[in-house]
Formats: sequence, C-alpha cells, structure tokens
Amino acid sequence: MLQAIRTTAAPRVLRGLFGLALGMLIAGSGQAMAEEDIWPALQKDLFGERAVVEDTSAVVLEAPYRAEDAALVPLTVRIPAGVAKSVKKLSLVIDKNPAPLVADFNFGPAAGEGERVLETRVRVDMYSNIRAIVETQDGRLLMATKFVKAAGGCSAPALKDTDAVLAEAGKMQIKLIAGTADGQREGQIKIRHPQYSGLQLNQATGYYIPAKFLRVIDVTRGGERIFRVEGGISLSEDPHIRFTYAGGGDETLEVTAEDTDGRVFKGHAGPKGS
Repeated sequence: MLQAIRTTAAPRVLRGLFGLALGMLIAGSGQAMAEEDIWPALQKDLFGERAVVEDTSAVVLEAPYRAEDAALVPLTVRIPAGVAKSVKKLSLVIDKNPAPLVADFNFGPAAGEGERVLETRVRVDMYSNIRAIVETQDGRLLMATKFVKAAGGCSAPALKDTDAVLAEAGKMQIKLIAGTADGQREGQIKIRHPQYSGLQLNQATGYYIPAKFLRVIDVTRGGERIFRVEGGISLSEDPHIRFTYAGGGDETLEVTAEDTDGRVFKGHAGPKGS
C-alpha cells in the first residue's frame, strides 16, 4: 500500500513518510511518538542542516484546536506586508501525517507585496503539530506552529463511486473577490478531485484505492504567476484555496493543474467571471 503511494508521488512531498512509519513501529504499536522525537528528524529530512526559527511576527498560522472533520481541517496563513515582499515559498507540514509535507507554495511576482493571506483545507491523520514555514529570498526559514486534535483524515473512507468521482475530476470554480484594504486582490479556486491517499478502502470491493491526487496547481494573473503548488495526499478532497494577490492590467485568473495520472486540467475567470 505504502509502496503504491511512493511510486506516484513527488519525492519531496512524501519525503519522511517511511522514516516516520518506521519510528512509529519502533515506538510500539498504538503508542504515538513524543512530539520532540518527530520534528527534529523531520526538519532535517525536509530542510537539511538549515535552521528553522519559530517567528510569529513573520508568519501567523490559524487552525482549530479540535477539528470538526479530520478530512477537512481549515488552515489560514498570514504573512505581514513587511515580510511578504521577501517570501518566496511557504511549506505546510503536518508532523504525524503519513506524508508530513502537505504542499509547497512557490510564489511568483503577481503574489504582490501587501499582506499575503492563504486559506486551504487539509487532512490530519492523528493529533499533531501543524507548521507553516516561510522561506525568504535570503534563505531564512521562519515558522508558526499550531497543535490540532484530529484523527483519521488520511484514511477516511471514500463514500462516492470512484468512477463517477474521477469522471468529474478537474472541474473548477474560480472567483475574483473584492480588493483588500491594502490594495491587494482576493481570489478563490476550487478543483474537483478525490485526492485519493492510497490509505482509503473501497467500501464495495474491500481493496485500497490507489493514490491519485493533484501534484501541481499553477495559478497566474494575466500570465504572471501568483503561486505554484506542489502538493500531495494531505490536501483535502476537492482542493480549495483562497488567496490574496497583486492587481494588474489583465485581471484574468488562470489555473492549470496536473494529477498523478498525468491528466491536465485548466480553467480561467475574468473580472466578470468570463
């Protein structure tokens, strides 16, 4: 089952999966590893010897302490304007998920220099710290952390017919929302996709559903990149992202997504939804 996930996923997104699983086995069946035992190893695996510094003046993470639905846990990341202009990447990490790295958001010039706000939904497999880590142009790694009580999000059963769900995959809702107080714009995208984790049972057959998920989501404004997501199984079903960005002459939002089967989906919306 885990081998199936490895062969279809981007290496960086699933880095740490097998090391974490081995650590959990060593710790003993049913016994969660202490948090201090997980993060140092995971940090080294994801960022090498680079220091990751907790700094809530540079990045703020909002998450529920106890999630209502472990498969749809809402997260909001805020990067203040003074920091945003120097931030080139945001990484979301859930320490105890089977694939701890949720996604990398690589920002482009259309992300803007005002306050950067990004909202999305994730799966949480067991009580865990969630981390938002920004990388600045000069190479600093700055982090905010929240502990979330949730369990079973990655293995929650798929309740819909797989063929029907996959036939709908790639349909998009793209919205342009009114501008923010500091002159930024707001946009919202939702992409239909089951985001199969490889850990979910098909209720009809009793077999695990092979992992299939969106590995790349590219969002541009008038041809200029706002961000590129490199994601994995920890993004929720039907990925939903709300975000701020800089205005420009051409206000058309364009989205291109590709899943692990190599299927490419595209959509766009102008100021009037055109």
